[in-house]
Amino acid sequence: MRASRALAVAATAFAAVGVCAPTAAATGSGGGNGPTNVTVRPTQVHQGGQLAVSASGCDRGGSVTSNAFPPTALTLNRAGQSAATPRIYDHATPGQYNLAVRCNDSSLVVTRTFTVIAGRGAQGGLGGSMAPSSTEMAIGAALVGTAAVGGGLFINRRRRLS
Repeated sequence: MRASRALAVAATAFAAVGVCAPTAAATGSGGGNGPTNVTVRPTQVHQGGQLAVSASGCDRGGSVTSNAFPPTALTLNRAGQSAATPRIYDHATPGQYNLAVRCNDSSLVVTRTFTVIAGRGAQGGLGGSMAPSSTEMAIGAALVGTAAVGGGLFINRRRRLS
């Protein structure tokens, strides 16, 4: 009777392992089964900006592709994650784009979306090539006039004391 109970428990344990093993393999719990935990930061990036893409499961490298940037290789970083930093084209049209992450040792492809927003250029390097506005000229004239009147009053007052 004890042997039949042990046999029943062993059969149940083997059945449970047999049912769970294909599920674990399908979810990508080991290396080489394709990219998992794919993240894209930031989700909104300016034209010419950079994205930070990371993924698990690409132990032998991989690639990140999109219409918004050139194909970029995934490399393994110190944390054991595969990472890439693609640079968005300067001429990319603002809007929503998809990117695809694929490991070298798998045909599985994971996609994520991100948004390209219009670039914001700085007005750097103009230096003295821009003339002051009329408001700035009026304020400057008022300050110079006030200084002249105040200086004149100060000198006039000093003459009287002498």
